[in-house]
Order: sequence, then C-alpha cells, then structure tokens
Amino acid sequence: MGGLDLCPGDLPGGGKATMTTQTDPTAYEPSAEDDGVGDALAASTTDASLARTIARSQEIEREIDQDPGKFRVLTGDRPTGNLHLGHYFGTLRNRVLLQQRGVETFILIADYQVIADRDGVGPIRERVYSLLADYLAAGLDPEKTTIFTHSSVPALNQLMLPFLSLVTDSELRRNPTVKAEFEATGGRPMSGLLLTYPVHQAADILFCKANLVPVGKDQVPHLEQARVIARRFDERYGRADASTPVFPAPEPLLSEATNLLGTDGTKMSKSKGNTIELGMDADTTAKVLKKAVTDADRNITYDPANRPEVSNLVLLAALASDRDPHEIAAEIGDGGGGTLKKVVTEAINEHFAPIRARRAELSSDPAYLEQILARGNARANEIANATLDEVRTAMQMTY
Repeated sequence: MGGLDLCPGDLPGGGKATMTTQTDPTAYEPSAEDDGVGDALAASTTDASLARTIARSQEIEREIDQDPGKFRVLTGDRPTGNLHLGHYFGTLRNRVLLQQRGVETFILIADYQVIADRDGVGPIRERVYSLLADYLAAGLDPEKTTIFTHSSVPALNQLMLPFLSLVTDSELRRNPTVKAEFEATGGRPMSGLLLTYPVHQAADILFCKANLVPVGKDQVPHLEQARVIARRFDERYGRADASTPVFPAPEPLLSEATNLLGTDGTKMSKSKGNTIELGMDADTTAKVLKKAVTDADRNITYDPANRPEVSNLVLLAALASDRDPHEIAAEIGDGGGGTLKKVVTEAINEHFAPIRARRAELSSDPAYLEQILARGNARANEIANATLDEVRTAMQMTY
C-alpha cells in the first residue's frame, strides 16, 4: 500500500514560499535558488540539508505543543489491500497521536493512484471502505480528521493542469518517486499517470494548503516537488497582494520509521502473505506467528543487525506492549523461539483486541461508513473549490 507518508506517503524544512515579480507573466524562469527540480531534490539530500531538516522538524514538534492550530497535515494511502501491523506502527498510530495533539489532519484515500501502475483496480470499493474501517478503528475521529477519496474531489484533480505547466518532462523523470515506481514495474513502460505522480501528489498536499507532511528521512526529497510547484506558481502568477503566497511551502515532520519485517524475515508485503492484518482475529494471528522465521540460537536477544528475524519478533512484542525490546528479550532469555512467539502473540492480540472489536462493529454498519466518507468528501470539496477559485483568480481565468 503506497502512502503519502511520503501513504502513501513521502522534504527540506524551514522557509516559506517566496514571491518574485516576472516581467513576462507568460513564461516561467527559474529563480536563482531553483534552477530545476532535479537540482532542488539533490540539494535536499545533502548532509547539511538533512541536518537543517531535522532541526526544523524538532522545532515544529515544539510549536505543535504550543499552538497546534497553526498546522494542517495531509497524508494518506492507496487502497490496494487491508492495513497490517507495518502500516499501524509505521504511520497510523502517529496520525492518531497528531490528532490527539490538536493538529487538523486530512487523510487521502488515493483511489486514482491505484491505476497509476496497474491495469485494473481490483475490488476498489471494498478496499476503500476497509481502509476507512481500519482508520476509524485505530482511533481516527471523523469529527477532527477529514477522510476523503481522490475521485470524489474534482477541483483537487483539476489543479494538476496548471501544476503540470510548471514542471518539465525531464524533471519528472529524474524525480525519485517516479524512478522508484518505474523500477518497481520491472521496466514496464510508464503510464502518463505514473509519470505525473509527483504532480498529483503536490495537488493532494496543496489543495487544502497543508503546511505539514509526516515523512521518514529517506522521503525528504519526495516533498520537494510540492515545494517547488508552490514556489513556481507564485513566481509565475502570484496575487495582487504579493506578501501572501497562494500556497504555503509544505514542511516535513520527520518520524523515526519503524521498519518491520514480514513473518518470513523479508520485507513485509501483502503480496507475500507475510503480514498480520489489523482485522485478523486472535486465532489467525497465532497461526501466522507460529510459522514465523527465527533462528537456531535458543537464547533470545535483540540484535537487529545480526539476528533480524528474531529481533523483528521482539520488536513487535515491544511495540504492542509499549516496552523496551532489550527488556523483553532478557525476560525470555533461553526460552527459545517457541516462547518468543507466544509472547509476541499475546502482546499483539491484547493490544489489538479493542481495535478489532471496533473494526468488526464498523464493518457491520456499511451505511455509517458511507456517511463518514460522504462527510469527508463534502469537506474536501468545499476546500478544494475555494482553492481552485483562488488559483483561477491568480491566473486571471475568472470569466
């Protein structure tokens, strides 16, 4: 499941969008600080830039504690299947914490992006509502968090047209998001939607004027495309009041990624069948974990570098019980893989019992889920229409 935790999801911190006056408003000329998206992306990966990003992210954390109302977050996922523990511990739990801290959050179910790199969408409706049920069961509150789908917000997608005029073909092909997605297809020719994925992602972020996007350190360059588009739009069009840009430059909120392996010791992936889904019952969870890969050493230690499979199970137990993994490993001692799997199973089933109960309740009431999604879509449309009106005004396209 691709995410905008850049699901989705994928970004240098600091700074605001700047305005410059163009003598010819019909032609874009890169500013001195921006001689191409490729260069901007490369600059965002330097050690110095990353250090600034980390410092700014830490500053943002403090600002959230002082005034959460100054931030708006955009994140999301592609509905390609049910959420699993990797999604929960990697991103979903952090979204709930941001909501609890008072940050306004928009979560996109990126249904249009499902067709970016595949021929069909699969049981898309079922997966959209499954994703929604996972969100709500995990603690996202529709009264505080706006959950919506790509295909239900026309004005968001219309923003792609002016945004596409601000980037070049070569810039898109050098974009790390596009390159990674292309490599994942095994060399299959890219669709136009896949090639323009970063621009669509920028529209996702900028339509609601999100100024904060949760990302891992390795995703920092992915947000740079949206920052460049925001700056270029204001450089080309701007507004009468040049002191206020049309779009804020979105900043990254860095999070330490929780990298969980699948139960077979390889990358966690639904296609490999090595995941534990949020909606699994306790018995199924126990059966899956019973087959999990360990090693021959009966003494359990937490050593991710040398014992990745064993350490992954210890980490799962630690995350589910909010404990230190070294402490859990020490308690198990020479109990071996069997004891480790028992400890992990108990911790996961206990942690997810209320979430699973709530999810079952939600899934049995499809009318309620439809109501929640309709409300989120209506809210997203209201904001997207207002943003598009601003864009058309700036572009002098109000007739």
